[in-house]
Amino acid sequence: MMEQRQRGLLGLTFMVLAIAVALPQLAIGKKIEKRCLNCSYRTYYTYGDGRSLQRVVYRDPVYTRAAQSYGCSGNPCGVNAVCQEAAGGRPVCSCPPGYSGNPLTHCNRGECLDNVDCRGDLQCKDNRCVNPCVGACGIGSNCDARNHVAVCSCPAGYNGDPYHACHLNDPEEQCHPSPCGVNTKCEIINGVPTCSCHHGYLGNPLSGCRHECEHDGDCSSRDMCSNFKCVPSCGQCGSGASCKTVANHRAVCECPKGYIGSAYTECRPECYGDVDCPAGRPACFYGICKNTCEGACGVGADCNLRGLTPVCSCPRDMTGDPFVRCRPFTKEDLCDPNPCGTNAICVPGHDNTGRERPVCNCLPGHTGNPLTHCTRGECLSNNECPDHRACINYQCIDPCIGKCATGASCEPKAHLAVCRCPPGQSGDALVSCRQTRTFPVAKYH
Repeated sequence: MMEQRQRGLLGLTFMVLAIAVALPQLAIGKKIEKRCLNCSYRTYYTYGDGRSLQRVVYRDPVYTRAAQSYGCSGNPCGVNAVCQEAAGGRPVCSCPPGYSGNPLTHCNRGECLDNVDCRGDLQCKDNRCVNPCVGACGIGSNCDARNHVAVCSCPAGYNGDPYHACHLNDPEEQCHPSPCGVNTKCEIINGVPTCSCHHGYLGNPLSGCRHECEHDGDCSSRDMCSNFKCVPSCGQCGSGASCKTVANHRAVCECPKGYIGSAYTECRPECYGDVDCPAGRPACFYGICKNTCEGACGVGADCNLRGLTPVCSCPRDMTGDPFVRCRPFTKEDLCDPNPCGTNAICVPGHDNTGRERPVCNCLPGHTGNPLTHCTRGECLSNNECPDHRACINYQCIDPCIGKCATGASCEPKAHLAVCRCPPGQSGDALVSCRQTRTFPVAKYH
């Protein structure tokens, strides 16, 4: 009973709490001091970066003196706690590094001791791996945890202090005041202030712009100065006129061929219809009176107008395509084009007076009128006819017709006429047959 009372007395005498690694800026010791009026603080361990591990000791002034006589021999501390005797044998309970809780009852192991115990995007705080971005950045800013540290930045299109507040950019503010020179305008293009000269002005928009010209000499040789702008000198020409050249910044104008009027005011067509044109140029083409035969016919061809229509033809002693070229006649031209009939051929020849003319003949194997039509014959040779017929004048006919003499008999054979005199007659069957005479024969004994 006495030993239990002594332990209880030690428990009431010494109350010790160890706090894990504390960053200087968190001021953990100060927070504890507000809750504890009878505390002492001892530095337990100091890291290379200046952070320190402090041990906070709670004392009860009523029982401190009585407890000093027992020391750590009675194991007055809680689970996982460490007991050390101070001066005079006084026991001091504390949680070891990496542990937290009430050292008189129980110390719990923490999640981490240092940042190296956490992932790169987490930070060791109060022995726990936590997100360093929580509460670290300002309003409207972005936070990116890198190497256990919160990195704050303003989003695109925003500016300000990312650790305090970010606000939306107003691009137009970049043009007020304007960074451009005189006679210029400032515009925000792709978020960038861009300077340009006013219409009709030129120069460097950053330093200032001026009029394009004050006199003709400020313009190129083909331009003139008008209303402080360089304009083409050829604009002085009238409607429908053409600008031939420019001299001394002034245009030399002329009306097109066939047009009438003033080249500096207006050039108008020579005609608006055929009725406005003379007889030699009776057709009105795009305001110009023309002879429609011009360029209508071929080389060497004649052109005659029928109203406004050109009619092309070759001269009587020439031939060819009147729309391309006409040339003198040759013998071959008598048969080109072919003047003969169907299935007939043409060859150059002469008539009864000796003048050259085309001569028409039916093709071989054909018969008929060569001037109109030739028809192919029944045969070209005996082989195309039966054995008892012969090919005569491209027709398969009886070869005996008109071949044998009068009174002779004829037999067609192998496409030929075989003539014979009848029995009782003799002679040449092709010429004549005559009655055979018999004469008595003398008998000699």
